[in-house]
Amino acid sequence: MTNLLNIPIEVQGCCGPKTSEKNTSTINNDSNHRLPVAIIGAGPVGLAAAAHLAVRGKSFILLEAGKQVGANILTWGHVRLFSPWRYNIDKAAMSLLETSGWTHPDLDQLPTGKELVEQYLQPLSNLQEIQPFVYLNTKVLSIGRKDMDKMKTWNRDHVPFIIHTENNGMYKTYEAGAVLDATGTWGNPNPAVSSGIWLKEELLQDQIFYGIPDVLGREQERYANKRVAVVGGGHSAINALLDLAKLKESFPQTDILWIMRRKRVEDAYGGEEKDALAARGALGSRIHRLVDKQKIEVITPFSIQLVKKSEAGIEIQAEDRSLTGIDELIVNTGSRPDFTMINEVRTSIDSATESVKALAPLIDPNIHSCGTVRPHGEKELRQPEKDFYIIGSKSYGRAPTFLMATGYEQARSVAAYLAGDFISAEKVELELPETGVCSVNLNNNNCCN
Repeated sequence: MTNLLNIPIEVQGCCGPKTSEKNTSTINNDSNHRLPVAIIGAGPVGLAAAAHLAVRGKSFILLEAGKQVGANILTWGHVRLFSPWRYNIDKAAMSLLETSGWTHPDLDQLPTGKELVEQYLQPLSNLQEIQPFVYLNTKVLSIGRKDMDKMKTWNRDHVPFIIHTENNGMYKTYEAGAVLDATGTWGNPNPAVSSGIWLKEELLQDQIFYGIPDVLGREQERYANKRVAVVGGGHSAINALLDLAKLKESFPQTDILWIMRRKRVEDAYGGEEKDALAARGALGSRIHRLVDKQKIEVITPFSIQLVKKSEAGIEIQAEDRSLTGIDELIVNTGSRPDFTMINEVRTSIDSATESVKALAPLIDPNIHSCGTVRPHGEKELRQPEKDFYIIGSKSYGRAPTFLMATGYEQARSVAAYLAGDFISAEKVELELPETGVCSVNLNNNNCCN
C-alpha cells in the first residue's frame, strides 16, 4: 500500500513496537492519557524531556530524524560551547546517568559539540530507561489530531495526536497523548539577503556555508588561500572570522572580508574591557585587533540585495555597489523555525520573533539586551492545542538568546505538568550563569550557548 507521497505505508499503532501492548491498542477518547508523550528531536532538550518523563514514570517515545542522537550538534562538533558543562547537563539526566555508574566531566570545563554528544547525550540515550523508546532515522512529516483537521473543535482535546513519519522509505504513524516539539532551528538558516527572503539565486549556490565551518580541520582545503567573505555581526560570525585569521597564518594568501549591515564595525565589538561579561569583551577585543591590523577587511554598512554566481566567482550586490571575485561565502545571519510539520496543530506564534507568543515580550531582541530573559515554564509554553508544546531553541523562534539550561527547565516544567504535578510545574528551578543567557569564552571555536 502506498500514499500520495509514494512511500510504502505501515500503520504503526499508537506508540511503536517498543511500547507496551496496552498502549498499542485502540484507545478511546476517555483514556487518551494512557498514550505516551511523543518527543520530536533527540537533541539535548528532547533527551532532557525523556529523562524527566522517565523519572516520573510517564511513558514516552522519542523520534529523531538523524542516524544518532545529537545529529545536528555533530554538524558543528568542532565548535566549543561558551558555557561550562555544569550548565549543559540536565539534572534529571545526570541523576539517571550517575545511577548507572556514569562519571560526569569536569563541570567547569567547556565542551565541544562532539564532546557534548559523546560524553553526555549518547550515554544518556543508551540508558535502559530511555533506549527502548528512541526511534532513530525517523523523520516526522506532520502532526495533527487523529481523523480531525485543524478546523474541527468538538471533542478535540480528547482525541489522540497522530504523527506521520518516514523511516528508511517506510511510512509509519504513531499516536500520542501529548507532543513536545524539540526540533530546534539548526539546519534552517536565515539567508544572506538583508530582507530575510530566500531568492533562488542564493539557493543555487554551492559555495555558501551556513554556520561555522571547520576551517582549521576537515574543511581547511576549502578555504585556504581563498577569498572568503563572512556575513553577519554576531558571535558566530566573529568565531568564523577568528578561525579564518588563524588559517591565514599558515596560508597567507587567504583573503578575509567581513560584511555587515551595521553602520559601524565598532558596534560588533561589544563592551570589550568594559563588558560585564569579561570573556565576551575579550572576544570583541580580539576581533578589534585583527581589524586594526588589517588582517580582515570590513565592509559596512552593506545590505545584501542579491547573491549570485558570476564568471569571477560569487557576486554580492547591494543597492549602490557590488562585491565580486569571492570564492567562498560563510553566512551567520541566524536561524528560523520550520513550522511545516505542525501546520495542522493549533499554535500561538509571535509574528515578529516567530517564538512561542507568550515568550515574545521576554526575548524580543528589539526590546531586551543579552541577559534579560526571565525563566519560564509550562504556563508560558502552553499552546491553544492542548498538550502540545514547543520547547528548546525553537520556542525562541528567531531570537538569538536561547541557553541550553533554559531548555532543560522548560522540559522539567512541561514533564511535571503532563505527569499531573502542577505545583512543581509552576515552580522555577533554573540556575543560570551570573551573566544570564549569553556568554562567550576565549577559545577560537565557541558556539553561542
